[in-house]
Amino acid sequence: MKRFFLFALCTSLLISCSGKSANEQQTKDRPTSDKPIVYMTKEISPEALVRIYEVLGRTAEGRVAVKISTGEAGGQHYLKPELIAQLVKQVNGTIVECNTAYAGKRNTFDAHWQTIREHGFTDIAPVDLMDEEGDMRIPVQDSTWIHYDIVGSHLANYDFMINLAHFKGHAMGGFGGVLKNQSIGVASAAGKAYIHSAGVTADVNECWNHIGNQDGFLESMAAAAQAVHNYFGGERILYINVVNNLSVDCDCDSHPAAPEMNDIGILASLDPVALDQACVDLVFHYPSKEGDDAAALIERINSRHGIHILEHAAKIGFGSREYQLIFIDGE
Repeated sequence: MKRFFLFALCTSLLISCSGKSANEQQTKDRPTSDKPIVYMTKEISPEALVRIYEVLGRTAEGRVAVKISTGEAGGQHYLKPELIAQLVKQVNGTIVECNTAYAGKRNTFDAHWQTIREHGFTDIAPVDLMDEEGDMRIPVQDSTWIHYDIVGSHLANYDFMINLAHFKGHAMGGFGGVLKNQSIGVASAAGKAYIHSAGVTADVNECWNHIGNQDGFLESMAAAAQAVHNYFGGERILYINVVNNLSVDCDCDSHPAAPEMNDIGILASLDPVALDQACVDLVFHYPSKEGDDAAALIERINSRHGIHILEHAAKIGFGSREYQLIFIDGE
């Protein structure tokens, strides 16, 4: 029954987003639209993660940064090392992160390294806390709120980035996918403060006194994510969302709420806006039933005006909210 519902959901999205009937479902070899392609597999496994990376057709070369969330200590919903290890090893990647701007087990380097080790990431690949030796500013294309993006200085050490995000809810942003992973996630602690305060301050202690401009925060995230995309020339970066453990809370929460809906799959694209939009659409069109209900996550997204990050990202020319959804299962 679950498989039927998911097939119906995906078929509905294919019709709405690419204008094709179910009988005209596309494969990865036959795209028929100028809209950005978002690939999808319902399988969540190490092999499926590698497969969807390969389908994108953009090879990660040189010094490869794999940006994930290492997950706050106590939480269990972050992307597990056993899921991502095969992909990270295939691209000879380094897992990269930056410190948080809130109190917890990742706001100091000693605590963050302890959490990284306890979560098993050092067992599968090199790990780099990119702001451990300071931060640097990179230019933003959109200066509505922030006038630069403050990122970990080690970002300069990499030639290519795989943005490997866990798509789920978020207490402040409504949802977190590749856009959040690339904005807040790549920002140093000071950069996180700057984004959260919509450009008011980069002081980690002071920024929380300037929370409240919600649209400004979301627009700042869009601008910061675009800055990182541009830093890699737009051609040396790719985007993957693992849509599982769909809690209303982020991996930055040490005690996240339990998911109320089932896992959906893995999606990937070269367009981060299209990718996050597709994941949001999957949630909003989810065939909820008792015991498998998207209502809580939908409420979280709506109550934080979460969709606005996509609206602004499209407005500033970062990507497209329209897309063509292509399934890679069964090939």
